[in-house]
Amino acid sequence: MANLEVTSWDKKKVGTVEIDSAVVESPVRKDILHTVVRWQLACRRQGTHKAKTRGEVAGTSKKPYKQKGTGNARRGTQKSPLIRGGGVHFAPRPRDYSYVLPRKVKQAGLRSALSYLHAEGRFHVVDSVDAASGKTKDTVNNFKKFGASKAVVVSADVSDTFKRSSANVKDICYYSCDGLNVYDLLKYDCVVVTKDSIPAIEKRCGVGE
Repeated sequence: MANLEVTSWDKKKVGTVEIDSAVVESPVRKDILHTVVRWQLACRRQGTHKAKTRGEVAGTSKKPYKQKGTGNARRGTQKSPLIRGGGVHFAPRPRDYSYVLPRKVKQAGLRSALSYLHAEGRFHVVDSVDAASGKTKDTVNNFKKFGASKAVVVSADVSDTFKRSSANVKDICYYSCDGLNVYDLLKYDCVVVTKDSIPAIEKRCGVGE
């Protein structure tokens, strides 16, 4: 087990909390991080790209001019991919880019990402996410005092007050433990988790299974 400091939003120590060392002290596997990020980005793709083939473009299929005697290339239709306004060879079709990644690989990716942030001093534990009020200004000021510019904030359960106050702040990504993912952890500068979210984070990382 590893001991982590629990601080307030004023960066004052208010206690400690234990966390499984596998979550924050695992080897940082760059290959697994790369695999998980590629999987996440593939699953996010809309896959709605499409171009028309020669069978779908508008136009007549009448032969535009006679076969011989004009000096032009032979044309059977104006829909040919070789001319402007025609169809597209091997046109892209709507498709699903998502694929299945083993659960243990995703868990190993989370452990690697959290261990990397912990080694860099960018893994913070706070006692609570609730600010003094639900105003965006107060939330921004709290983060300035905390010294975090871009952060992923994770709590055991979603706080409606904090969700409203951080919704319009583009540099704050907030969700419960169920939304914890490798891409966001590597995209933002640090991760701020609440004390009560530690057991759920351990479970999400596959510790003790």
